[in-house]
Amino acid sequence: YLIGDANGSQQSAANDGESNKRKHEDDADTQNEAGNKRGGKKERKRGQNKVSRIIKDHESPIFNPIPSQNRPVFKDERFSHLCHSLIDGPGGAPCALQNCRYVHDLDAYLAAKGEELGSECYVYATKGYCSRGVTCRFAKSHTNAEGRNLKAPHYDERTAATTCNGISAELQVRLRKHDYDFGRSKEVIKLAEKLRDERKQVEQEKKQQDTKESTQEEKQQVTEEVKQEIPVDAAQQEQRTAPIGSAIDDSTSGRDAPRKPVIDFREKLVLSPLTTVGNLPFRRICKEFGADITCGEMACAVPLLKGLGQEWALTKRHESEDIFGVQVCGNNPNVITQAAQVLHDTARVDYIDLNIGCPIDLIYQQGGGSALMRRTNILELTVRSCAALSDKLPFTVKMRTGVYADKSVAHELLPLVEEWGASAVTLHGRSREQRYTKSANWDYIEQCASQAKQMPVIGNGDILSYQDYVERREQAPHVSSVMIGRGALIKPWIFQEIKEQKFWSPTSTQRFELLRRYCNYGLEHWGSDTKGVESTRRFLLEWQSFLYRYIPEELQQSPPQKINARPQKYRGRDEMETLMSSNNAADWVKLSEMLLGPVPQGFSFVPKHKANAF
Repeated sequence: YLIGDANGSQQSAANDGESNKRKHEDDADTQNEAGNKRGGKKERKRGQNKVSRIIKDHESPIFNPIPSQNRPVFKDERFSHLCHSLIDGPGGAPCALQNCRYVHDLDAYLAAKGEELGSECYVYATKGYCSRGVTCRFAKSHTNAEGRNLKAPHYDERTAATTCNGISAELQVRLRKHDYDFGRSKEVIKLAEKLRDERKQVEQEKKQQDTKESTQEEKQQVTEEVKQEIPVDAAQQEQRTAPIGSAIDDSTSGRDAPRKPVIDFREKLVLSPLTTVGNLPFRRICKEFGADITCGEMACAVPLLKGLGQEWALTKRHESEDIFGVQVCGNNPNVITQAAQVLHDTARVDYIDLNIGCPIDLIYQQGGGSALMRRTNILELTVRSCAALSDKLPFTVKMRTGVYADKSVAHELLPLVEEWGASAVTLHGRSREQRYTKSANWDYIEQCASQAKQMPVIGNGDILSYQDYVERREQAPHVSSVMIGRGALIKPWIFQEIKEQKFWSPTSTQRFELLRRYCNYGLEHWGSDTKGVESTRRFLLEWQSFLYRYIPEELQQSPPQKINARPQKYRGRDEMETLMSSNNAADWVKLSEMLLGPVPQGFSFVPKHKANAF
């Protein structure tokens, strides 16, 4: 099944991909030239986002993407949505709003809705009621002859909800009106600042004392007893460097008291927080394959405090996620601590993770993400205050080796983060500058992990098979657990392989059923109406930009497959397997049409991420 470089079919497929890429670039160049003719400034093209027709959907049931170059902003067109009073069909209570901008002509809406996509609605079949009603693209399976939406006899509203978190209307109003009480956050910030200042004073006094003693030693000889440096009082030192949980809780249940950790981060398989692709339906798939700990996509602290629904959507949790955390990023300790407090007060989360490894330019230039690895004063305040918010909510940190490839700083930061009160640290074995180039440095991960006293250290980078897992654990014995990111995107059954210690090579039929399962979960999460179907399609295509890189074990030239090795050229054992191995986005769209029906007119797709470095 291997194909040489000169093979016509494979070369043709490669040429198709290149011509498609050149066509996208030509389209972008043409639009930039048109902008120049109109007197506009030529826009720079970055990465893969070069086509003006790209639609990038944020993690939300509403199209409200982050504005970016060459990316249109899609508005919520209410005039094309059916009024909620008609969701369950004709015969309901009339709309009570005088200036309602939604559609009230049910017949006209149904005529423009489009064809049914199937004979069975997954949501109705599993729950007994579809909240999308007549707008569902599978509505005929749960509407009667009069067009009314039905409820199955076994439907129970109390058990129908399988997700939690998000933001309520009441909380959104309080945040937007600045009516939320952040007194606890302000208190721990003040205590953290006091503790930091005391630590600096101790260090300065010790430095001055060392300088003075070294000067005296040069002038005169003294006995060995006088030469010995006078240590700082041990009790005072412990009081100044201890985490500040006891400062906000005078009882013996504070963070300083001996206690069993709320979450045991040791010997676990952790799914990495993955922007865009690490959504709730994907996490459900990984949980079914054996992931122990999951984490939501990175959420920015400022939008969380502003009550933005699309940012709070990133905190949603499925009932199957028994250990679930939320990852936040920011550049201000006050803002991050307040966001952590709101999450602790209002959301069902098991831990909060701080991202100080994000390499994105926008985040880094604002002083967040991996920039915090250089701003140790800000990082100390953030970790101390967030770790002290609650004795029952662990606070963890995810970092890279450093900002620059030739200057690693994680071995200096990791012991400090443990001292400041973090419950665990995840270390990705690359710097910000490296992104995904080179291989993850597990020798350095082991060096850092060996410096931790009691805090679990989670290693991350380049795990694509159970053999990779075994080798990395032997290479880094002080690492407590392993976090998997791109490896889970390429083959989500990697968790099962690691636990069973053997390869699993699914057939193309099994892989297609996996895609179908993801689509069903997406329709349940984002909705089974037209908007929900297209949201599911977009996220499915983003995932397929990683899935196509999987090579079945039987077809690998030199197994096991390595994540940074350029995929070999091959043809599948059947047409479906060949289609799934294509790197052409048009083939991914074809797969989505098999599951979610035809794409809308004018549809186009280019993947958001390019995390390949062969």
